[in-house]
Amino acid sequence: MVTGGCGYIGGHTIVDLIENGFDVISVDDLSRGYMDMLRGIERIVGRPVKNYRVDLCNLEDTQAIFIENPDLVGIIHFAAYKSVPESVKEPLKYFRNNINSLVNLLQCVEEYEVPNFVFSSSCSVYGNATDLPVEETAPLAEPQSPYARTKQIGEAMCRDFLSQYKDANISLLRYFNPVGAHPSAIIGERQPKPENLVPVITQTAVGKLPQMQVFGSDYPTRDGSCVRDYIHVMDIANAHTKALQHLLAGRNKEKCEVFNLGTGNGVTVLELIKSFEKVSGEKLNYKMGPRRAGDVVAVYANNNKARNILGWEPKFDLDTMMETAWRWELTLKKEADKIRLN
Repeated sequence: MVTGGCGYIGGHTIVDLIENGFDVISVDDLSRGYMDMLRGIERIVGRPVKNYRVDLCNLEDTQAIFIENPDLVGIIHFAAYKSVPESVKEPLKYFRNNINSLVNLLQCVEEYEVPNFVFSSSCSVYGNATDLPVEETAPLAEPQSPYARTKQIGEAMCRDFLSQYKDANISLLRYFNPVGAHPSAIIGERQPKPENLVPVITQTAVGKLPQMQVFGSDYPTRDGSCVRDYIHVMDIANAHTKALQHLLAGRNKEKCEVFNLGTGNGVTVLELIKSFEKVSGEKLNYKMGPRRAGDVVAVYANNNKARNILGWEPKFDLDTMMETAWRWELTLKKEADKIRLN
């Protein structure tokens, strides 16, 4: 079961799971996901994928999925709201959705005896990390947004759950900044009102947005802009498959294990823009602006644990990340042009 399977990372993970021999069902209420994602998945893998349009905050509807699928071997849980600015404006909305849905899923893990659970966490749990690159053993600092707080709470809930329920194992995957699109350009990230940096870049370049703003020019970094660890979405997807395989094989040494998913390379916002301009041949219209609430200065991963234990290896470099993101944006433009002409 992949929750949030019609979303950006969930959709790409379904592709990777199926290509590695898994049968997959999706659960997505489509409040943030898209049926176009499911249709694109089916084009890539050549088979139908069932989606249950269920709000996981509704316990009875969630239970009904488990009753209908008694042979589940694992759950990968993506379904959550993820906008940092929105969470700052509407914290209760984030607590209600992200926490209640996890409570219901963990209850179903126990009730229906699903042995393996992979939780979609985030590098935001580290807050403003003092030591870089960040290791999994780093202390969790005060979160910089309600979204980040829900991820910290979610991790704690998983641990507390396992302290009493002994028949499941959980992997907590803290990933950094997923970007790019499937190399086929059939699926990618849909953000009609983009907040994540790469969709803002590509939508500005294609003309959907007149100009983009770089938030912060006075950070203590090499060029004044924030530093992040950008990682291709298919590398993130493959890590989820490997985490599930790791649990299924019984190779986990602890009931709850934590893994960073990043390339290990810190890239500034301005360096990301330069990479995009190089691979696209487009000159980006951007301006420097003030810092944005909820943003940390710099964060990038030490990924040795995931490499050594899961056998995971990021394969896509920065230019390829931006090239796949740009080709996906051009696919979206063709779709829009076709609709407009019709």
